Amino acid sequence: MDLILILKTLIMGMVEGITEFLPISSTGHLILTGDLLNFLDKEKRDVFEIFIQLGAMLAVVWEYRAKLFGALANARRDLGAQRFLTNLIVAFIPAAILGKLFGEHIKAVLFKPVPVASAFIVGGLIILWAERREHTVRVHDVDRMSWQDALKVGFAQCLALIPGTSRSGASIIGGLFLGLSRKTATEFSFFLGIPTLGAASLYSLYKHREALSSSDIGVFAIGFIVAFIFALIAVRALIRFLVRHDFTAFAWYRIAFGGLVLLTYYTGMVDWSA
Repeated sequence: MDLILILKTLIMGMVEGITEFLPISSTGHLILTGDLLNFLDKEKRDVFEIFIQLGAMLAVVWEYRAKLFGALANARRDLGAQRFLTNLIVAFIPAAILGKLFGEHIKAVLFKPVPVASAFIVGGLIILWAERREHTVRVHDVDRMSWQDALKVGFAQCLALIPGTSRSGASIIGGLFLGLSRKTATEFSFFLGIPTLGAASLYSLYKHREALSSSDIGVFAIGFIVAFIFALIAVRALIRFLVRHDFTAFAWYRIAFGGLVLLTYYTGMVDWSA
C-alpha cells in the first residue's frame, strides 16, 4: 500500500468519523471528499464508505455500552429495557423497507455533487426553521419515548435516503418537531444508527463481495479504525456542545459548504466529476 493511498484512507476515515453523527451528512461529505481525492474505483469506494460506517457505529456501542448491554441483559424482565429495544426495532423498519425498495434508484440519480450540495443547503434551512420555531419539550429521556415516537423518528430518518440530507440530522430534527429534547433526539439518533448502519454495511459487503480482494484489507482496516476513533470523539463532543448550544451552527455550516461546492462546480474551479 503506497503512502498516498494511506493518506487518502486516513482522510476518508476522519471525514466519516467526524460527520456520521453530526447533522451535516457523512454520505455527502464522503461523496465529495472521495471525488476530490479520486479515492479508489467507484465500486470499491462505495463499499468502503459503507464499511467504515461500522467503525463509527461501534464508537456508539462503546460509548453507551453500559446502557446497551444492560438493556439486552434485562430485556426479559425489565419493561424499560423492552421498550427501549422495541423502539429501536420500530424506528429501524421504515428505512429498511424504503431503502430496499428505492435505494438503488436514488443512488443512481442523486449520488452526484450538485444534488448533494443542494441537499446540504435545504437541510441547513430546515434546521434553522426548526431552531427558530417554538420548541415544546414533552420527552426528556430516551427511556420515556413511546413506540409511536420511535416510528415517527424512523420515518424522519428515511429522508436521509437523499444524499446530503444526513441520517442523524433527519432523525434529530424530526425528533425536535415531535417534542423530544435536543439531548433525547440526539441520543436516540445515535442508538438508531446501530441497526441502520450495521445492516447497511453488512448488506453492502455481502452484495459486493466479489469486487473485493485480500489486497483491500489494509485500506478497509485503516478506514475502519480511524472512523471509530474520530466518531468517538465527535459523539462525546456533540453531547457536551448541546449543553449550551443548539444546532444553528451546523445549519450555517451546511449552507456555506453546499454553497461552496455549487460555486466551485459552476465556475469550474473544482472538477466534481463523480
